[in-house]
Amino acid sequence: MSTEFIHYSIYFFLTLALSTLFSMGGVGSAIGLVPIFSMMGVPINLAKATGLFINSASTITASFMNFFRGVLDVKFAIPLIISIMIATPIGAWMSQYVQKEIVEWMLVAFLLISSLLLIFSNREQKVVYNKAWVLYVIGAVVGLISGTIGVGGGSLIMPLLILLGFDAKKAAYAISFVIPFSTLGAFATYLSFVKMDWVMLSVVTVAAIIGGYVGDFIMHYRLTPKQVKKLIAVVLLLLAIKMIYKLLGV
Repeated sequence: MSTEFIHYSIYFFLTLALSTLFSMGGVGSAIGLVPIFSMMGVPINLAKATGLFINSASTITASFMNFFRGVLDVKFAIPLIISIMIATPIGAWMSQYVQKEIVEWMLVAFLLISSLLLIFSNREQKVVYNKAWVLYVIGAVVGLISGTIGVGGGSLIMPLLILLGFDAKKAAYAISFVIPFSTLGAFATYLSFVKMDWVMLSVVTVAAIIGGYVGDFIMHYRLTPKQVKKLIAVVLLLLAIKMIYKLLGV
């Protein structure tokens, strides 16, 4: 059995596991997979480009299911879609001029902020502030950040929407719909300066589609909103700690 086959098998099962987990919260798994792929020796820009495409594959699968179930609020998602579609490719273009260590520390900060927001956001689940301009600002800021570090941004939008008072499941359904609009544009931007491993991309895409289907099914029928956000928060926090150890050479 070749080393290359073993590596691709590991990529497949990692993507399957994390895509299943993160799609339970309506967010893409790139936030977990990008640092893991990087720690496994995948060049950081290749890891980011692959992660962005994985997010698209898993969340498109979930969005189709949510649309046909009638639980997707498209009107609510439109401001996020418009702003994030504009901002994410700009962030992706900017990333080639930012040092690798800076990007990795940005990713650590992204992981920590996302996990802590999810852990400590215990607001009552009803809409208390849903002005369209707020959603435009959230989409633009998260789009720039996520494009630069190569993640879909759903894991940061999710806690922000919860802090605004939105139900966790409603937010998850909307984010699943929003993510592909940002990640595909950013992925195309990365292709302009990244040498793509197309075999790896194909393998992880299949895993992401399967994981997106399974995770969305579990979230819809088996988990409460509170369980969804706490589960993802723990995983993000563990990844942040692991990356800090790596960056500090501990």
